[in-house]
Amino acid sequence: MRFLLLFAAATIFAAPDQAKLRIYDLAEAGKPASLADLPRLRDAQKGKMFTAVMPNPVFRLSDLIFLAADRKEKLDLYLPNGPARQDCPAVVFIHGGGFTGGDKAENRSASVSADLARAGYVVVSCNYVLGAKTQDGVWPQNIADCRAAVRWVRAHAKELGVNAEKIAVAGGSAGGYLALMVGLSDDKTGPGGDPKASVSAKVSSVIDMYGVVNFSKHGKGEVPGVAAAEQAAYLPEQQADAKDPPVLILHGTADTTVDIQQSKDMAKALAKAKVDHELIIVEGAPHTFDLHPKGSGWTRTALRWPANGNEMRNETKSDSADLSEPTLAFLIRTIGK
Repeated sequence: MRFLLLFAAATIFAAPDQAKLRIYDLAEAGKPASLADLPRLRDAQKGKMFTAVMPNPVFRLSDLIFLAADRKEKLDLYLPNGPARQDCPAVVFIHGGGFTGGDKAENRSASVSADLARAGYVVVSCNYVLGAKTQDGVWPQNIADCRAAVRWVRAHAKELGVNAEKIAVAGGSAGGYLALMVGLSDDKTGPGGDPKASVSAKVSSVIDMYGVVNFSKHGKGEVPGVAAAEQAAYLPEQQADAKDPPVLILHGTADTTVDIQQSKDMAKALAKAKVDHELIIVEGAPHTFDLHPKGSGWTRTALRWPANGNEMRNETKSDSADLSEPTLAFLIRTIGK
């Protein structure tokens, strides 16, 4: 009877479009989720009823608190099916929405998070402060919130079964920008950094999905509320240095929201700084895709600098637009599996 009740809760509280992604949300009506629910979630994973209805499900706890208690922004935790581990790599995913909208549980975020969790990663999808570019309290709080999500994962690594040294950050569109800022700028002194933080927000790799990297090119002008002398600190193109973690950039040629040239410029900046990176251009893919975009194939250009300092360049192509294989290959290489 216990698993029957859990199954009912999961199917009732999973959005219809996310049910297709085999996401089972174990939230209970009127009761906020917390890490105290992890034993219940682990029990559900041992049950056969979920897998009998849908193979290889992903289990989610929604709306966990990771910021101050009075903040409305929360995060969702995705755990892979199967026996609990103590050394899982983790990924923090950041949603898009032009910095003024979007949500951690939107279909793109849920799709990417479920795919990564199904591949064996613990995934956190976080919200962050939203607002118009003229609104006080938005910049750089949005970056700080995303850093806080990384710190939350690291601080709770033991409960989550995560390897605290194997955390990646990923995001799409506005989330791509925020992921780059978390990964490339200093977690203590950079925008949204916390010099007093006792837990690091550093990551081992970054996935930028069609992110904004230069606000003037995007048509948004300067970063809002930031003095002219500080603008460079908010531009990922100007934050790349040789100490940065590897970066994977994904962008489609049919993107009419963020010019693909922005991703090419980001790749050039990473190359100049000798940061290991991969740029995957998806032919015919529009804006706001997950790991299964529409398109006719992709081209990947990878640049690395091994210990001898000599550039290694490799180019590969695929007749399929699906990005699961190259994305997982990047994560396996940078944070393991």
